[in-house]
Amino acid sequence: MYIGIKKISVVFFLGASTLYFAQSTSDTLSRETSLDEVTVIGTRNKKRTVTDTAVPVDMIDVKQISQSTGQVDVNQLLQFAAPSFNSNKQSGSDGADAVDPATLRGLGPDQTLLLLNGKRYHQSSLVNIFGTRGRGNTGSDLNTIPVAAIKRVEILRDGASAQYGSDAIAGVINVVLNDRNHGFEGSAFYGANLFKSPGDNDVVSDRKLDGNTFDFSGNLGTKIGTKGGFGNFTVEFVNKDYAIRNANPDKHDAPRQRFGDAKSNNIYFFGNIEVPLTDGLTFYSQPGFSYRNTKAYAWTRSADADGNIPEIYPDGFNPVQNTKISDFTFDNGLKFKIGTWDFDFSNAFGNNRFIYQIDNTINATLGVNSPTSFDAGGHSLSQNVTGISTSKAFDFLEGFNLALGTEFRYEKFNIIRGQESSYAMYDVNGNVVTASTNPDLLVINPLTGDVRPGGSQGFPGYSQEVGKSRNNFAAYVDTELDITKKWMVSAAGRFENYSDFGSTVNGKFATRYAITPQLAFRGSVSTGFRAPSLVQKYYSLQFTNFQGGELVTVQLASNDSELAQKAFIPKLKQETSLNGSAGFTFNTGKFTATVDGYYIKVKDRIVLTGTFDQSDDVIGQTLADLKVDQAQFFSNAVDTKSKGIDVILNYTTDLGPGKLSTTLAGNYNEMEITDVHTPAQLAGKEDVFLGARERAFILASAPKTKINLNLNYKIQKFNANLQLVRFDKVTLIGYNGPDDFQTYTPRVTTDFSVGYDFTKSLSWTIGGKNVFNRYSTLQYGAVSEGNTESGGIFDPVQMGFSGRQIFTRLSFKF
Repeated sequence: MYIGIKKISVVFFLGASTLYFAQSTSDTLSRETSLDEVTVIGTRNKKRTVTDTAVPVDMIDVKQISQSTGQVDVNQLLQFAAPSFNSNKQSGSDGADAVDPATLRGLGPDQTLLLLNGKRYHQSSLVNIFGTRGRGNTGSDLNTIPVAAIKRVEILRDGASAQYGSDAIAGVINVVLNDRNHGFEGSAFYGANLFKSPGDNDVVSDRKLDGNTFDFSGNLGTKIGTKGGFGNFTVEFVNKDYAIRNANPDKHDAPRQRFGDAKSNNIYFFGNIEVPLTDGLTFYSQPGFSYRNTKAYAWTRSADADGNIPEIYPDGFNPVQNTKISDFTFDNGLKFKIGTWDFDFSNAFGNNRFIYQIDNTINATLGVNSPTSFDAGGHSLSQNVTGISTSKAFDFLEGFNLALGTEFRYEKFNIIRGQESSYAMYDVNGNVVTASTNPDLLVINPLTGDVRPGGSQGFPGYSQEVGKSRNNFAAYVDTELDITKKWMVSAAGRFENYSDFGSTVNGKFATRYAITPQLAFRGSVSTGFRAPSLVQKYYSLQFTNFQGGELVTVQLASNDSELAQKAFIPKLKQETSLNGSAGFTFNTGKFTATVDGYYIKVKDRIVLTGTFDQSDDVIGQTLADLKVDQAQFFSNAVDTKSKGIDVILNYTTDLGPGKLSTTLAGNYNEMEITDVHTPAQLAGKEDVFLGARERAFILASAPKTKINLNLNYKIQKFNANLQLVRFDKVTLIGYNGPDDFQTYTPRVTTDFSVGYDFTKSLSWTIGGKNVFNRYSTLQYGAVSEGNTESGGIFDPVQMGFSGRQIFTRLSFKF
């Protein structure tokens, strides 16, 4: 696991020296050479490599990193590899337990565009709501793509809406699939959380060893035809058990008795195919499918709770959200030439579908006759993008590249209704409760005298069918000009028209200048936008939340609903941004450094508002009639300003008979809310529309600083890797007002692994992540009052909540 990078190659991208690993000395040359491959993002010049782009691009060798760490999904792998990337594990956050929302530079999960082999990848149909970072945001799900299918990940850390369209405000992540045309590579992984270290007696676990994880993958490359065609196919299976970290040392006196990592079973199949049909005409295809079954525990219902029937659950119960996620992608295209112009015609289709089954639960209004398992329905999102692009290199000055293209995108969002008993409230006669139901017929809990709630406890089902669609047309021009051998400039412009809200035009300018052979300057300025997603416009759901020791029912109302209109919530519109960046790169051979500062101003960000309750003088009575305690809405509620800096220092040297590579990588990010757009009709309710609690969650999307230190030593067939990651302080606010601070102090995680190459075809790694068993700051008082968002003894912040993991991996090829 030697950290092999070509010494001149770190000059124009951040952090690659931390991210490139090779299995043996014989692999080093090939790994180094791969850094000179043409980059797919940040430029449409087919001769431009990462070493000479005008904007920072990270090139991450996923296979080599995965062999030295205990991470089996892409989100968590990048979380501990790239300082500007953040993805928090979730617990009890509905579908987010399976997705783990990811961000770049602390912006929203939906402000980073995901590409697959350079083509727009579809978003998830999930919207982050309860207990998650990026609440009110949608986004793409990197975990739908298996690690074993990936050759590398490219991260463009720069605003790129003018080049790639909506969602690219924070940057672009491009997943490049394996294209090896021969041989088979496989991997078998086992990991488990080893609980717990001496003196760490404040977190309770069911077992000393949990979170057992098995990951088996196989990747086959083969030639197709005699003209250089290939097929590369990946199958991967992941099985992960619960890792429960109960909310309190006395686990029976807690809002949640089953807090921690969910259980999951995942199956993946991905392909990457390219076949020359004739000279100058090549067909390509990327089919992919994943199925994930995640089981996560919801809030505990006590024996005397209004939502419990003691005859069925004498001791109360812990509902289980049994989520089934199927994801399908099918991209096809033709590459060809007309004269001296290169063309690419493509069609990319994707679909993401969530189905929720709620087990070990009850509809309390049905009494002893209630089922204990419900089909709660779900949601899906489909996307189809058809595009044609062309580019040509000219000899003007030192070189001029022109790229043009158009795209047509169709999107459709569906909410799938659950079975009636998953969402309905019934009266004493078994009839569905409506606004006209006699209150004397409501089902009462004789222990408390309160009305019993309807629907499946833990996750009430979707009560209505929704089917909404839209289309979008885009056209762009992207240019690059080498004025001299030292000075390059680029400019891009993009027009887009959406069928549901209108048109937008955005532009970008970037430049790079080599001051000396060792020192270069680069910078860019751009405008950007993000269209409101269909999910944000049309999603609605009732869910339960634990606030101040009480379970409350919250209605998340869709933007086009009557309730939103009564609350004077405006129709959603696009977010807009202004991005600027500037940086230097320095290289003396053994030592390299990159420094990139950035400024991002975003207007009209779409987030979730605060909660309006039954005491509200505008919609309070409506909420009471709906039998819900609170309501939240999607709104273009805030403007934010982010500024920060990325720094990478790398030193590589021979040490004794081996080679030592050291990398220090850090991100500093500071965000502020510059304006809150409270509707005029809600004047005086600013702290309700977006109170201190909701503002704190926006600002806590990423720690203020994140620092990675990586040491790697390679000697013959033996290698060792040590990585320390420091996550800065995070501050949240509880339910008791702006003075109810919940502070999570800085934490450092330590990962260590050793490996041995038995042969060129067989290698073995053993190691641990978070070997000192670090946890986030425990929030005793908050838990006793039910004020953490997760109901656990800490919130989903920083590095997760599973503690120490040990792992071993056997990799082979033939």
